[in-house]
Amino acid sequence: MPWNSSYFPVSMKYLDPVVREKAIEIANALLEDGYEEGKAIRIAIAKAKQWWQHHGAFDQRR
Repeated sequence: MPWNSSYFPVSMKYLDPVVREKAIEIANALLEDGYEEGKAIRIAIAKAKQWWQHHGAFDQRR
């Protein structure tokens, strides 16, 4: 079942909402590609945090 802003893994609960939304987007894409749920969650959180460091932080400086 795809995740959304109301229904997401507990491990994403304390992420910043912007990072959580990105992690949900990535995790759903990984699930569609056939990744196992636990692995998809771990990868998505790590990639969303990387995305925030490279893009989100930059956007705040403007």
